[in-house]
Amino acid sequence: MRIGKWMVWIALGTIACNSATRKEHLLSHATQDASCPFVAGTADGRTVISWVETVKGADTGTLYYAVSADKGQTFSAPQRVSTANGILPHAENMPKMVFKPDGEVIAIYGVEQNDERNKYAGRVFYTRSLDGGKNWLPAQPLVTDTGSYDQRYFDVALLPGGEAAAIWLDNRKDVDAEGSSLYFAVTNGHEGFKSERSLAETVCQCCRTDLYTDEQGAIHIAFRDIINDSIRDMVHMVSVDGGNTFSALNRISADNWVVRGCPHTGPAMVKNKQGMHFAWFTMGGGEGVYYCQSADNGQTYTRKQKVSQAPMAKHPQITMLDDDRVLMVWDEPVKLPGNNFNSRVGFQLRDGAGKVLDTGVLTSDAAYSTYPVIRGMGDRTAVMAYTQRAGDVQQVKCMLIRE
Repeated sequence: MRIGKWMVWIALGTIACNSATRKEHLLSHATQDASCPFVAGTADGRTVISWVETVKGADTGTLYYAVSADKGQTFSAPQRVSTANGILPHAENMPKMVFKPDGEVIAIYGVEQNDERNKYAGRVFYTRSLDGGKNWLPAQPLVTDTGSYDQRYFDVALLPGGEAAAIWLDNRKDVDAEGSSLYFAVTNGHEGFKSERSLAETVCQCCRTDLYTDEQGAIHIAFRDIINDSIRDMVHMVSVDGGNTFSALNRISADNWVVRGCPHTGPAMVKNKQGMHFAWFTMGGGEGVYYCQSADNGQTYTRKQKVSQAPMAKHPQITMLDDDRVLMVWDEPVKLPGNNFNSRVGFQLRDGAGKVLDTGVLTSDAAYSTYPVIRGMGDRTAVMAYTQRAGDVQQVKCMLIRE
């Protein structure tokens, strides 16, 4: 199907076909509730989409994933991570997987903490496979310090040397102020995550964080900060020495959004030859998803530009295509007859310098589609996964996007 200037190719069975009926490829089991998709890549170029499945009526679930060896055209049957159980599904706190070049696979996920000090508290666990996912070690907590009773909104990324890094929000902090601390840790061979340390305090405690390693080896972190006790804007920091030190926090846009609540929609970023590109949600100085860029690795940022004209467009994700162009996706409400609403996935394509080339939608207004995630695949192609309602069941689906 063609939407705007883009062709959506959907993996059906063992072939990729052009569909005029907008059929999507189902990844999850059809009879179980599924949500929280995430897209990762292996060292040998395969694409992996993971998600959480729960038995109907259950509050917690298990991690599953599917693998594509043909750049997202087809995927394997769902594979269960046997030691990743009790997961609390939360699409902004979705489980994630990272594949180290030595064959180790790490799956990281969140569970409920049930702590009387914070009824929303959670804990982060991770499980590892040393043989590419054939067998999984027992799950272990990311944090063992008993002073930490709340860890949430984590991210994980592969570092240039082959180790994995993780960031997360943690209740431990030295200041008496609202918010969480941002923590950082790196794996040490096959010993798991080690040497955790705090990088920032008074971080908004309810928005997704983003950890990204660029092709030059710099480590970028973006998150929503609490500034002057009331403003919740996006900030960016970078390390050019492998995570030993990080730059001071820089606000990517002075939105000055004053909110005493939980936005539950975090930032996204990517880097191409022209510099860093950011997407985020705000209600400061306008409402919706916005974009900016930095040509000097986070020292200065361009003025923000609104991405979607739809009210309350949110949950943006961003990727780079192999021709240096930038592709963003997000979800946005769509009004139906009778004052009812669905949700659809929108997209915007920009050239390497950030100029808008095309904007449109990728999913049908007749369906309820949310929380898209996206990854560039090469050959001017990206794969997108998202959650979609099917009757009284939620399913995880995917599609290929190609010009």
